[in-house]
Amino acid sequence: MKIAIAGATGFVGSRLVERLHGEGMKVLVLTRNTTYAQKVFPPTAFPNVEIVAYTPNTSGSWQSAISSCDGVVNLAGEPIGEGRWTTERKQEILNSRKFVTQNIVDAIINANPKPSVLVNASAIGYYGTSETATYDETSSSGNDFLAQVCQAWEAEATRVTDAGVRLVILRFGIVLGLGGALGKMITPFKLFAGGPIGSGRQWFSWIHVDDVVNLILQALTKTQMQGVYNATAPYPVRMAQLSQAMGKVMNRPSWLPVPAFAIEALLGDGAMVVLEGQQVLPKRTLESGFEYKYPNLEPALAQIVK
Repeated sequence: MKIAIAGATGFVGSRLVERLHGEGMKVLVLTRNTTYAQKVFPPTAFPNVEIVAYTPNTSGSWQSAISSCDGVVNLAGEPIGEGRWTTERKQEILNSRKFVTQNIVDAIINANPKPSVLVNASAIGYYGTSETATYDETSSSGNDFLAQVCQAWEAEATRVTDAGVRLVILRFGIVLGLGGALGKMITPFKLFAGGPIGSGRQWFSWIHVDDVVNLILQALTKTQMQGVYNATAPYPVRMAQLSQAMGKVMNRPSWLPVPAFAIEALLGDGAMVVLEGQQVLPKRTLESGFEYKYPNLEPALAQIVK
C-alpha cells in the first residue's frame, strides 16, 4: 500500500510514518516545510517515504500526488492547547481543520484512480464537556467552540463518501506519549511540583500513542470499518487519578494542585481544554475487534516514563 499523510511530522503523525514504513508500506508525506520533514524522515533511514510540499489551506498541484495512493490519513490541524484563544487564534484552529480537510477531500474526489479510504482525525471535543455524562460514538454533539470545530471538520470529511470512498473518523482523546500533553506534565513532577490541574474532578479520556497508531493502521486495512470511532482507552480517569498515577510511576509527590485561575490567566478561553473534560467510551472501537495494548492508565504511563 501507499498511504498519504497530512500532519505527518507531528506527534502522532511521525510515529505513524515510522510504523507504516516498518510494515513495508510506501508513505507520501504532505508537509508545509519540506526541509524539516527531510530531517524527521531522512532518505537513508526512510527510503520508502516521499515528501511533497503542500499548502494546506489552499488547493494546488500537490493534490495530484494523492492519485497514486491507496489510502489517506488526515491528522493536520493547529494545536488547541497552546496559547490564548484570541479571535484570530480560534479562527486558525477552525481553518486549519476545515480547509485542509476540504482540499484533501477535493483531491480524493478528483483522483484517478481514487484512494479507497480516508482516515480523518477529529476529537472528543465533539461531545462538549461534562463531569457527570458518559459519551460514546452515538452521543450527540455539544455546542461549545471545540464541538463546533469538530462538527465542521467532520462535515468536510463526510463529503468523500459521495465519491464511493470509505471514511473512518477517529475522535481522538488526549494522546499520551513522550510529547503532546503528557510531555508538558512530566516536567513539574520531575521537579517535585506535580499535582492535579483545577478541581481534579474533570474527566481525562486518554489513549496511548501506540494504540492510536495501531487503530489508524486497522482503519486503513480493515474494510469493514467505516464511520465514527472514539480513539480513547476503555477506562477514562479523573484528573486527580491521573496525577496520582503520575506520582506513583515517577516516584514523586502528586499533591501540589495547579489552581484553575493560573491556567485561565495563561490560556484564557483555551483553559477549558485542561479544566473541563468528558468521559468518553470507545464502544464502536471495541466492537470493531480492536485490541488495546494499553487499556489501563498506570501501565501506559509506566511504559512512557520509564
